[in-house]
Amino acid sequence: MNQTTPLRRWQRAVSQRRAAIVLALALPPLLGLVGLAWRFGAGTLAVVVAPAGIAGSALVAWHWSRRGVESWLGRRLDALAPSLEDSAALLWRDAAALTPLQRLQRERLQARLGGLDLDLRPAWPRRALAASALLALVLLAVALRPPPLPLPSPTPAVDARGPAASATRLVAAQLAVTPPAYTGLPARSGEALDARVPQDARLDWRLRFAPQPSAVWLAFHDGSRLDLQRDGDDWRGGRALAASSLYRIGVEAAAPLTDPLHRIDVSADLAPTIRILEPQQSLTTYDGRQARWPLLFEAADDYGLASAELSLTHAQGTGESIRFSEQSVPLQGEALDGARRQRYRHEVDLAALKLAAGDEVIVRLIVGDNRTPTPNITRSPALILRWSAPPAADAAGVDGISQQVLPAYFRSQRQIIIDTETLLAEQDRLDPARLLARSDAIGVDQKILRLRYGQFLGEEAEGAAGAAVEAGHAEADSQLGALAQAHEASERAATSEGRFGVAGDVLAQYGHVHDIAEAATLLDAGTRATLKAALDAMWQAELHLRQGAPAAALPHEPRALEFIKQAQQATRIYLARVGLELPPPDETRRLSGERKGVTDVTGSLAAASDATAPLVQLWQALALGTPPDWDGALHALGGAAATDARSLDVLAALDRAQHQPACAECRQRLRAALWPLLPTPAAQVLPREAADAAGATYLDALPAAAGARP
Repeated sequence: MNQTTPLRRWQRAVSQRRAAIVLALALPPLLGLVGLAWRFGAGTLAVVVAPAGIAGSALVAWHWSRRGVESWLGRRLDALAPSLEDSAALLWRDAAALTPLQRLQRERLQARLGGLDLDLRPAWPRRALAASALLALVLLAVALRPPPLPLPSPTPAVDARGPAASATRLVAAQLAVTPPAYTGLPARSGEALDARVPQDARLDWRLRFAPQPSAVWLAFHDGSRLDLQRDGDDWRGGRALAASSLYRIGVEAAAPLTDPLHRIDVSADLAPTIRILEPQQSLTTYDGRQARWPLLFEAADDYGLASAELSLTHAQGTGESIRFSEQSVPLQGEALDGARRQRYRHEVDLAALKLAAGDEVIVRLIVGDNRTPTPNITRSPALILRWSAPPAADAAGVDGISQQVLPAYFRSQRQIIIDTETLLAEQDRLDPARLLARSDAIGVDQKILRLRYGQFLGEEAEGAAGAAVEAGHAEADSQLGALAQAHEASERAATSEGRFGVAGDVLAQYGHVHDIAEAATLLDAGTRATLKAALDAMWQAELHLRQGAPAAALPHEPRALEFIKQAQQATRIYLARVGLELPPPDETRRLSGERKGVTDVTGSLAAASDATAPLVQLWQALALGTPPDWDGALHALGGAAATDARSLDVLAALDRAQHQPACAECRQRLRAALWPLLPTPAAQVLPREAADAAGATYLDALPAAAGARP
């Protein structure tokens, strides 16, 4: 007999036990799932679930029965058979790959296998089997639970106390909700007649009454009506809802049905949202060397994204000769969360667009969701790639007169403070030259801001240096400095021709009219003093910044900001007050009784119309206990047009309070629901309070005191 026969027998027994354990754990829950599928899928789903579950369980059992059996048997033999000397793993090794000593040990172990009588099969997992059986019982209990409908036809009891005992009543109800297919949500049903459903979901009602009425309908708050059709003992009907609504069950019977309002809240399908990941800024400057423009977007939707395209507009030319070309590029998304969230990548081929200087490329991502029949569309903000046109050449012969400068960009005083603090925080990591350059740049910004506020005090823009500041470049600064020297030379030449002793010539030679504050501005003295203090602080800050000492400039910058804020809050302009001048009356028409040319001023003031006045009256009537105007309040709430949640809350509370006049809690809830809708009362003069005894005595004594004066 072959010595390896026990090994094969043990290996076969372990594989069979493993497969049996897997099947014992998987088949009971599978049976419960088949029962659920049969209950809710009308047999079709059960036919699919059963074979698929059995095939999957068999595949897992076969795989688990063969996985690692030899190593597991070796460990079990070493643990249960001391005679194998912890060398059972040699029994499954290839003899040709063993050393002489290992082959000798393997032969000894094979000789000892015949004397071993061991059960090496794994034990049954009792706790796991119990949990599997319990889960199967729960699933079968749910599957075998009887449905709420159809119910046995109730037999109305006859009461000798009168016809009130046979009033029509609702004995069973079921509301089934079928969401639109594009949402991917499962259908559901329940006994509650109030529900929250997705937009455009279909609702199917199934009602049963005792005794049976002759007709049943659903009356919605917008005035529409849904007639239910009788199906045996039940009444059925359905419709799709696109907006939130209130409804009440109505019946045609000898005894009416007392039914409260029911509410259906509709959750709107939201439009997709788009987030731009690359580029970080909306305007990108093209340097002429970039071959492709990478774009990265991320979009998300509540139910799922469908289509996405990139709208690309190419603007060519300058001035009035601008041409536009548009194209759309379909994009395929990279799924991050299924169809709900996707990422879109695209690179614009600039060479294919034949981009030239002065052109712009404008792109937008257009994303639509999977809503049918009309999807929600979202467009991203525009991203612009601009290739700036080269500056125009100066006209020949007029060098130094025509200057091409950049538009002035003025920083605020608060931004200058932030830049200075940032520079101080980084000064330890900067070399002296870099520190001086950055400090000088902030000083230039401070100078620009000082010149802006200085014009309100009649100050000059320091000759042509003001234009140099707007340019913000050192080259323009030097060029415009030359212009300043030429301007001063021309002024000296002009003033040399003035007449000695003439006041006008002296003023023209040595002074300027705008140096007089009263002639330059309409600011009062206090505001001018505040602005002067702000300019002084800016001067000091600019001085230290241009010298590369930002720490010394920082104390002056907040002082300048404080004075600027004070000047902004001060009175700006004073105008002369002019009295009312009426035209002289026509004496010839006085007391003549003629009304020719006289217009009637009656009705020139239109009465204020307040659409919420009925709500205010209803709120006051509920507080005072007077009869409310229900129809007026219903009209003010919008009636059939009301779809938002707050208006529906008020309509439901109004209906309960109207149909239950004796319910104090219903009236209080209606007042609480009305409060957010009430308008804010207009400001008005309150009447003077009546004087008390001491005040009345004082007022009575005033006429006597006035009569006693000489």
